Amino acid sequence: MLLFRPKVKGLRNVPVSGPLILASNHLSFSDSIFMPLVVPRKVTFLAKSEYFTSPGPKGFIKKLTFIALGQVPVDRSGGRRSEAALITGLQVLSAGNSLGIYPEGTRSPDGRLYKGRTGIARLAIESGAPVIPIAMFNTDKIQPTGKVVPKVMRVGITFGEPMYFEGDSTDLQYLREVTDQIMKRIQQLSGQEYADTYAVKVKKSKVKDENSEESD
Repeated sequence: MLLFRPKVKGLRNVPVSGPLILASNHLSFSDSIFMPLVVPRKVTFLAKSEYFTSPGPKGFIKKLTFIALGQVPVDRSGGRRSEAALITGLQVLSAGNSLGIYPEGTRSPDGRLYKGRTGIARLAIESGAPVIPIAMFNTDKIQPTGKVVPKVMRVGITFGEPMYFEGDSTDLQYLREVTDQIMKRIQQLSGQEYADTYAVKVKKSKVKDENSEESD
């Protein structure tokens, strides 16, 4: 960790006890390593269940890594499965613990900040937990997608002031408004260009284009 000389701002904004939602931009796998290391309490992430079920020795090592990072496997594929993930998150918060979330739902494919998923709004409203917006810097350069060995350079982490929300968690328009407020604050902290679309759609579009080029 000392090799990366983390430059941390606003850590005093993170409550040392009680339920807490840490909402960060997502540039690299290493976000889940650097951010929890500077937070003075355990951070639990809701990770895709397939991270825990990959076959072979490599899959076993990956599973152990995610467990060591405090990640809990959930199925986030949609419908009832996504609902189950939200329930798991609420259980973490109801126990007074800290929950780490990437509202974009996946890593940014190009460094921009993408539209947030409204699950974070439901978690904040139904748990009453404060949301701490977080901006990560340089992690996409330290460990680009597909790279195992990280490049040694300085990582930056900025923690914003707590955001509190209450209201009707069944009102879809309100959930979108709350989520957009959180994303706007993350964008203000990170300085990233904002893209008003979901990152996963951009990733799927890129894969489709690549497949199309290969078939030409």
